[in-house]
Formats: sequence, C-alpha cells, structure tokens
Amino acid sequence: MELFTKYYMEWKGGKKCDNISYANIPRFYYRLPAEDEVLLQKLREESRAVFLQRKSRELLDNEELQNLWFLLDKHQTSPMIGEEAMINYENFLKVGEKAGPKCKQFFTAKIFAKLLHNDPYGRISIMQFFNYVMRKVWLHQTRIGLSLYDVAGQGYLRESDLENYILELIPTLPQLDGLEKSFYSFYVCTAVRKFFFFLDPLRTGKIKIQDILACSFLDDLLELRDEELSKESQETNWFSAPSALRVYGQYLNLDKDHNGMLSKEELSRYGTGTLTNIFLDRVFQECLTYDGEMDYKTYLDFVLALENRKEPAALQYIFKLLDIENKGHLNVFSLNYFFRAIQEQMKIHGQEPVSFQDVKDEIFDMVKPKDPYKISLQDLINSSQGDTVTSILIDLNGFWTYENREVLVASDNDNTADVDDT
Repeated sequence: MELFTKYYMEWKGGKKCDNISYANIPRFYYRLPAEDEVLLQKLREESRAVFLQRKSRELLDNEELQNLWFLLDKHQTSPMIGEEAMINYENFLKVGEKAGPKCKQFFTAKIFAKLLHNDPYGRISIMQFFNYVMRKVWLHQTRIGLSLYDVAGQGYLRESDLENYILELIPTLPQLDGLEKSFYSFYVCTAVRKFFFFLDPLRTGKIKIQDILACSFLDDLLELRDEELSKESQETNWFSAPSALRVYGQYLNLDKDHNGMLSKEELSRYGTGTLTNIFLDRVFQECLTYDGEMDYKTYLDFVLALENRKEPAALQYIFKLLDIENKGHLNVFSLNYFFRAIQEQMKIHGQEPVSFQDVKDEIFDMVKPKDPYKISLQDLINSSQGDTVTSILIDLNGFWTYENREVLVASDNDNTADVDDT
C-alpha cells in the first residue's frame, strides 16, 4: 500500500520529479484566436503579413536573375554541345560564390548531381540549371501569393479564399481580357470547381496550398498570361475564356425553362443525349440538388467527371453512382442493373441487344479485380480501363464505340492510308 501511494503521488504530481528536463517541455500547441478575439486576430494577420513580406524579400528579383545568367554565361565550360552552353562543378562553385547570399541555396552538390546527365566531361547544362532556379523562385513566389489568401493561416485555402485569389488574378491574364465583368462570377466558379473536384476528393471544403502547387492546374491558369497562346491550347485549357464560355453555354442551352437550374429531363440531353435514365436517376439521388434540380456548381462536377473519366477523382465520382448498394464494390447485380438500361436503349434504336453475360465477362477480363466476384474502385483505377468500363454501363454512345472499336480502328487506318496515297 505504501508503494502504491508513493507512485500514485508521483504520478499525480504530489512529489517533484528529479529529472529537470520534465519541467521544460517545449510548447507545441498554439491556439488559434476565436472569432470574438479581434485584437488577437489582427495581431496574427499582421504577423503573417510581415513574415510573408520577409520571405518575399529573400527571393531573387529580375535584376538578380539577370546577374546570375550573366555569371553563368561568363563561366561556361567548353566545348559546347551544339548550341547548349555547359558548366563544370569547379566553375559552378565559383559562380555560387559571386552570385550572392540569396543564390547560395542553389549551388549545392546535390542540385548539380540532380542535373548531371551523361556528359562525358561531367558538366551540366547552364540553361537547365537556370530554368531550375527560375522554377524554384516562381514556386516560392506563388506560394507566398496563395498564402496571402489563407485566412486561417493553416496552409490551406477554402473555396472562398481560392475564389478571391482567382478573381483578383483575372485582370493580370491577357487571355481573359475579353470577358465581361458580369461573367466573372461564373468564370471564377468554373475555375475553382476544377481545383476542388480533383484536389479535395473527400469534400472537406479546403485544399492544401502544397497540393495546388504540386498539380498542373496553376500552370494551366497562369498560361493565360501568354498573349500569343494558340487557339488549340485555349480549347484544351479548362481555364481559358473559350472553354469557360463553352461549359456555361452548354448549361444555358440545357436549361430549357430558364430557371437557372437543371432538371433530370433537361440534363438527359447532355452531350450526345445517350446517357441512360438509370444513371441520371443516380446522379440526382447522390448529388446535391435543390427541389430535385441541379445548380451550376453541381453541374460542373458532373461535367468534370464525364470529361475526365481516366482520372481517379472522376472514377471515384462515377463509382459512387454505380455502387447502388453502398458496399464499396460493384458485383454482377450492380453491373446488370445499369446494363439493362443500355439494352433497353438499344431496342428503342432498333438494335439487337447484346447479352449481359458477354459484357460482364469482358468487364471482369478488362479490370482483373483482386476478388473475381466484385470490382472495387481501386481495381478500376489500377486496370487503366475505368473510362471504358464506366462508358459501357452509363452511355449508349460509349457502349456503341466500345462494341464497334475494331471497325472504327479499321476505318481510321483506311483514312490514314488514303491520306498517305495522296
């Protein structure tokens, strides 16, 4: 009993511990100011602004980048490879000494080795190194720019934060000069949805700034600074004015009663108008609707999923709709449930319905799931056939394309041969 009391009192703090380090545990938690703590919030905002300004001053400016290029060019090591100027490690270190303290982080053995590619003289390309530095500086600048909109200061952006960032970015993008200000809110919504659809799969309502920087979406958005961007590039860039106007124009064309929302009947005319009724029923069961109708934001998720069926986030969206039993996998019953609608559409169009057993066997052969009786989302993603499988189950046009793939390939080959002959 005495031992119990002794150890219990030590545990409760009744007796001071001899180890002095226990009295100096470093602080690891800092409480965020509450909404009513206005002064603390202002202090936090000012502190973050000063911190970001200091970080910004640590970056190379245009004059310093020009000076770096001049030094690299001056210390190039012969012979050149074609028109490619090269530099060896010795001269690389000399440039590092002369370039100033801001450049010191770039002149390391690790970076030199990373850029070394089979040069017989052990040199690296000056242009590749300079592009590496430019990319790093751009990433840090963009990180600081995005952090200014991080109201919580926790390293992520909420939907409203990213909307503010893109809205203030629009005047700096020459390719968006033609947009009317009345369309800005729809453009911002269109742009932001792509970020959140692909980078927030769990629908938490926030995205890490690191994830924004790591993906290519920001590159696509900032590509609109190029005044001479080709028409083809604009058409394939989700963030371009033609693309945003196309998506919004499709939405308006589908909205026959002009109430700003889409009913199931209106959405059924999407694309080629061959999506099955059963699939559309599932869309309106699972997705956010208002009195049974879909708004523009929900429509954007729908479009992003159907236009990017190879992407994991799009497959996750469609898989959730196909998983009618909410079991996390598709079994024969699920596949048959959706394919019956394809068979019915084939009858309506005067085509001979294809046997479900044949299609089921082909789907399992394509996916090769771990469990031979059911298909998981990961199985679909790993198979690289997710886009084909989902198209077969939800879209008559997609099924027809798959069923006639050999004829279509032969036709393409014939056309190619005709072009070559001429």
